Amino acid sequence: MNEAQGKEEILVVVSKLKAYVRSQSGMNTSGNVAPALSDMIRRLCDEAIEKARAAGRKTVMDRDFVSTTGEDE
Repeated sequence: MNEAQGKEEILVVVSKLKAYVRSQSGMNTSGNVAPALSDMIRRLCDEAIEKARAAGRKTVMDRDFVSTTGEDE
């Protein structure tokens, strides 16, 4: 996958996202939600990648996604 594909590819399973929203709220999910959520996931992943690099690791871990409120590492 090249960089252009990664920026536009949907990173969530849309059917599962829609099913979750419906089961939790009875609401429908707009077609614009999956791309917006994918952008948010990309930003979170980019931040986690930087945390792993800063820690000298080559593996992104769950703790790299924890906010900087003093709860991580």
